[in-house]
Amino acid sequence: MREFLELNPPNKFWDKIKEYLVNKKLKIENLTLDDSLGRIAAEDILSPADLPPFSRSTVDGYAVRAADTAGASAAMPSFLELIGSVEMGEKTDLELSEGEAAAVPTGGMLPKGADAVLMIENTEKIDNQTIESSKSLGIGENVVKKAEDIAQGEILFKKRHKFMARDIGALAGLGITKINCFKKAEVAVISTGDELIPPEVEAKAGQIRDINTYTIASYLQKIGASPKKVGIIEDKFESLKNSVKNELDKDLVLISGGSSVGIKDMTIEILDSLGEPGVLLHGLSIKPGKPTILAIIDQSIVIGLPGHPGSAWTVTTTLVSEVVKMLTGEKEINELGIDDEKYIIQAKLSRAVVSAKGREEYIPVKITKDKNGELLALPQLGKSSLITNLVKGDAVLKIDSYQEGKELGEIVELRIIEK
Repeated sequence: MREFLELNPPNKFWDKIKEYLVNKKLKIENLTLDDSLGRIAAEDILSPADLPPFSRSTVDGYAVRAADTAGASAAMPSFLELIGSVEMGEKTDLELSEGEAAAVPTGGMLPKGADAVLMIENTEKIDNQTIESSKSLGIGENVVKKAEDIAQGEILFKKRHKFMARDIGALAGLGITKINCFKKAEVAVISTGDELIPPEVEAKAGQIRDINTYTIASYLQKIGASPKKVGIIEDKFESLKNSVKNELDKDLVLISGGSSVGIKDMTIEILDSLGEPGVLLHGLSIKPGKPTILAIIDQSIVIGLPGHPGSAWTVTTTLVSEVVKMLTGEKEINELGIDDEKYIIQAKLSRAVVSAKGREEYIPVKITKDKNGELLALPQLGKSSLITNLVKGDAVLKIDSYQEGKELGEIVELRIIEK
């Protein structure tokens, strides 16, 4: 008989899962720009061209040689000979010599010999062939040089980059219309419990609507997975076994509610019976989330989550999210279990928080500002069965297993919950 709730430290969870993931080969697909938002680059992306492809003006005005404006001022302007105009979107064959200028629109190509652009408001047109400059320019002023943005062959995005809206524009500007991305991790979400009913059903005495399927699946979709809502499975051996077995073609299977005292032995027996190596770990020294199960069945990861919404959410956002990011290519295996610094902020604690030594504790907090404009963390304390704490929380406060809590006014690190 497997010992129940060994309270393994979280690093043991990561050690166990890394042994499996080290040989996991991620699938790749070729996507169009329209399908690339939020996806992860499967390779370094090199620029196929210079951007911009030519030196261009950033203002309406006159292309000049900066040296020809040296010392110019409103009181003592310099005079330049106008030799022509640059047309928008057209290549120009104009070439400036000493003392010459050419009219140029914003975005227009700089003539050969030009190294700066006079803003039109700093000039006065004397006649059809002459302008005067009331400003002295430096080389490169009001100009974007060829390849100043990015040069041909330069790395635009590194492997594992997550594409954001602004990135799509950069790709379009370089004529890159298809990119290789890691496929989304396929995740099955199973809820167990004879007391559970779908959200659309009216609850009778003793019944409760399924929360976990919807919070977990929605969160997984947000962080780049492809979740499948399997639905509610009754607490019977064959029903749960068949449900899990049918989803083992997925990268990850989550069982919400199958890890508690009532059916934990049955869940472990089912997982051990479905394939090798079976259950690797049952019980973590985290709060909430103590009864978490980790199993590997052939090529699939199976994680048993606590049934209480707060506990299931904590395990999903602190552990499952990391696994998903590795399966989608966003994180490398050696980064698992390491907080991403871009999601970490500091704030002052609004009240003291007590925690028992020996378990990592995760507390949702609401972030606001005090009267001095400093960030303030308001702990949302409550039982793990409550969903409202999650709704109110903007971030998570982690209290390490060796700590007994945090003091009022202490500056603490918070991990932002990805909305």
